[in-house]
Amino acid sequence: METEIELKFFVSSDFSRQIRDKVADLKVLQQRQRNLGNIYYDTPDYLLRQHDIGLRVRRYDDVYVQTLKTAGRVVAGLHQRPEYNAELDSPAPDLSLIPADAWPDGFDIEALGANINPLFSTDFERQQWLVAMPDSSQVELAFDSGDVTTENGGYDPICEVEIELKSGQIDALFVLARELAEKGGLRLGNLSKAARGYRLATDYQGDSVKALSLVPIDGMQSTEQAFVKALEHALEHWHYHEQIYVERPEQDAILEICNAVGLVRQALALYGGLIPRRASALLRQELQWLEGELDWVFEARAITRLQSDKGYFLRKLNSQKPLLVKLGERYEALPERSEMLALFHSSRYCNLLLDLSRWILTRGWQPFVDDKVRDKLAEPVRSFANRSLTVSWDELLSVFALENELDRFGYLDQLPRLLRNLLSGCCVALLYDEEDRETFRLPWLDLMQGIEDIQLLEPVRKLASEFDEDDCAQIEKWLTRKEESLLHAMMQSRQIGVALTPYWEV
Repeated sequence: METEIELKFFVSSDFSRQIRDKVADLKVLQQRQRNLGNIYYDTPDYLLRQHDIGLRVRRYDDVYVQTLKTAGRVVAGLHQRPEYNAELDSPAPDLSLIPADAWPDGFDIEALGANINPLFSTDFERQQWLVAMPDSSQVELAFDSGDVTTENGGYDPICEVEIELKSGQIDALFVLARELAEKGGLRLGNLSKAARGYRLATDYQGDSVKALSLVPIDGMQSTEQAFVKALEHALEHWHYHEQIYVERPEQDAILEICNAVGLVRQALALYGGLIPRRASALLRQELQWLEGELDWVFEARAITRLQSDKGYFLRKLNSQKPLLVKLGERYEALPERSEMLALFHSSRYCNLLLDLSRWILTRGWQPFVDDKVRDKLAEPVRSFANRSLTVSWDELLSVFALENELDRFGYLDQLPRLLRNLLSGCCVALLYDEEDRETFRLPWLDLMQGIEDIQLLEPVRKLASEFDEDDCAQIEKWLTRKEESLLHAMMQSRQIGVALTPYWEV
């Protein structure tokens, strides 16, 4: 068995020129070019895919190689998957050459062999270079150009760069990746060629947007393991929605990327009492930059909601139609999808993801902590979570206590604070009883929704002065009624929220 460790990037067809320019500056040990044909196999009910297993037979020159790849791990584009290889005399698979311990428990290998059939093919030209890195690691750089095809005529072009570690340290992959990303033009990818082939074969139309879920941790994990899990969970959510947006103009996918970035930043803050800020200073700076690049989406969402159902929300306003026109003009002035795609392929964006992944995988905070902190990081996470949530709760109460009167400005100012507190809970909430947790979080989620509804009114408020005196007066009166209704509902949420016993104290 071998473990394949690689970074994968999606690039444009002309990226090969950038690679050739970069290769000229590298210490190349070997170089070759060849055509690779691959046939992927599975059962009619996709049994292998259900277990995250890939079975292919690759042909190059006059050699056939069977490869079985089992479930692995992907963190921000770094793929780590065990694989089993064996030479064959023909493109027909021979499952007897695969070790028994490679299969999941209870797999009927004989029945599997009788039911597998060709599902799709990937055919591409591969240019590859074996590179010696300054730390003596050896890394294989490959540029693949071709296509994925299915029996029923499905087609998807292949244009990818892969960097695979052949020997040495994982860090070498990231060093070379940063050099390749110097001029932009590439995007870290989690979709393998096999995954794209399965999409074609099953006529899969793409993933749906999903809300950020709680970080999957348990009480057996250490504080450091829980910290890593929070970062990996955020990155998985980030990449998942980036891929959705690349495939189709799904505005909510950008919102979920913002949520993922927010979770990374809050994890750094939550564990900041143990991990010094200087350990993540550059990362936090770049995350803040990215939030600024994406913050247009909140106004876009508000305008979209106001425009929905032909502006039904604005139906009582005499100026409904001209207001919708002005909202549409404002929407058109926001960044276009092409600008977001350019951002996703930019050097700075790619390097942020690379640096974050590298920081996680190499435990980049370790040089900044002493033995005392290391001991605390090794302790079970539950005690840390109890202390951190108590601090977070005290902060929340200091702002949203019932004696504190808040108008719309006050609520809008406190939205980031409320979101941070909810994200802190997201990091550790699964350590606690589900019913207690959800009962406690619900009024605060309602409060956040109320503040977001106040934000929904802001585009209308900004445009009110552009109308004549009578229409402006009606809009202002309408805004006041909406605002008063929301403020009343939010006070009720606060009354419920502050009266509840925190779930970590139950």
